[in-house]
Amino acid sequence: MGVSKLPGYLTEGFYDEVVDADGIARPEAIALVDLINRLPRGELIRRQDAIERSLYQMGITFTVYSDEQGTEKIMPFDIVPRILSAEVWTDVELGLKQRIRALNRFLSDVYNDRNIINAGLIPASIVDSCPQYLPQCMGLRPPQDVWCHITGTDLVRDNQGDVYVLEDNLRCPSGVSYVLQNRSMMKKNFPVAFTDSSVRPVSDYPARLYQMLRKMAPADMPNPTVVVLTPGVYNSAYYEHSFLAHQMGVELVEGRDLIVQDDRVYMRTTDGLQPVDVIYRRVDDIFLDPEVFRKDSVLGVPGLMRAYRAGNVALANAPGTGVADDKVVYAFVPEMIRFYLGEEPILNNVPTYLCQRDDDRKYVLEHLDELVVKAAGESGGYGILIGPHATDEERQEFAAKIKENPRNYVAQPTLQLSRVPTMVGEELEGRHVDLRPYILCASADDMDDVYVLPGGLTRVALKKGSLVVNSSQGGGSKDTWVVARPGQDVATP
Repeated sequence: MGVSKLPGYLTEGFYDEVVDADGIARPEAIALVDLINRLPRGELIRRQDAIERSLYQMGITFTVYSDEQGTEKIMPFDIVPRILSAEVWTDVELGLKQRIRALNRFLSDVYNDRNIINAGLIPASIVDSCPQYLPQCMGLRPPQDVWCHITGTDLVRDNQGDVYVLEDNLRCPSGVSYVLQNRSMMKKNFPVAFTDSSVRPVSDYPARLYQMLRKMAPADMPNPTVVVLTPGVYNSAYYEHSFLAHQMGVELVEGRDLIVQDDRVYMRTTDGLQPVDVIYRRVDDIFLDPEVFRKDSVLGVPGLMRAYRAGNVALANAPGTGVADDKVVYAFVPEMIRFYLGEEPILNNVPTYLCQRDDDRKYVLEHLDELVVKAAGESGGYGILIGPHATDEERQEFAAKIKENPRNYVAQPTLQLSRVPTMVGEELEGRHVDLRPYILCASADDMDDVYVLPGGLTRVALKKGSLVVNSSQGGGSKDTWVVARPGQDVATP
């Protein structure tokens, strides 16, 4: 039997996840490469165009507020899936479970006893100066001490294929609807390669999410009422809010649909007020309750925090989790794992320089042409300087920002991100990718109550050489195939 190769495809010195440096298919990708080679010329792009049309017709869009050409966009889809071996995924899954346990304990700690600060491992100034640290949440004790029930952690692989955590997203992580819809389309278009690759399923995510939300309900609730709280149709992720509510069979509500009476939350219905026990909220913290946070918020529910503190309603995720999203706090997660769990981190952080430290800031300012600089509180690919690709003017602009507000900036080495074959015109070219797996956590201590979706959202930088994968910056998405171990469930077309 001959080796499986992609004719004419060049890895160009980067770590490619489908083929090795000689262009030979990695073991987990043989079925996929063989299929690509069997297809008539032009068939891949034809199928991709058909899938994108279907996604658009289904209304699977997101909003780009700054685009003058129109705000409703389909996330570009690439038909060549990313494939992860069972061995790679085992470490990823264990590492993410470990990380979420430590982050939950950190959140409980910094809003209560602050032991990690008192031990001198994280300066109080770093936590207290974080814009997402909410003093209004001091003393909170969520049910089972779980603060982040739904997490999206961004991962990258370097030029040796090693996995690193790029950032944590613990507030309202989005994107899982693309994972589910991408998979649905790929199963229809590549049933044979899909089956031959022994891909693990993702379609049970909504059911698992729903069961976890039900578990969060206040005690003695045999049949709790769960709702999804959305800011409304103009939110960039509204499609996802409505999709998940529909998949779970629960009501999609806005703040105006809910009311608090006697520290209980009720939903307005045509049959009168109905008690609400669990809220999967996709509204940012500061808009949740105008009695506690922003007084001018019309997106939230007055009195919601009173009901929450009284234990009469559960919120996923808990308010205040954004402090652990902060890119400065991120640098301390390895210390959190050691402090709270007594373990060494399974997944490494990207080495990070904190510009508020004098020595770090001096190094960063002297090496801006080599580093990636990020604003601590930004997301979506905004507030980033990729030094090697930036102009002198852009680097000078960032240097001024760093000097003006050092706390707001971190810097990291420019990783040579791994690549995956991607359709460019009618040819395959390598493009850089990252990965956002989704983690569901029902217990802060029991590993069996933490579920990691096998795969997640692979985002791909469609522009040649670009390292920015965010959809708002022109990135696209791919289906992510995780190979099953013997005995594990396998998805069927």
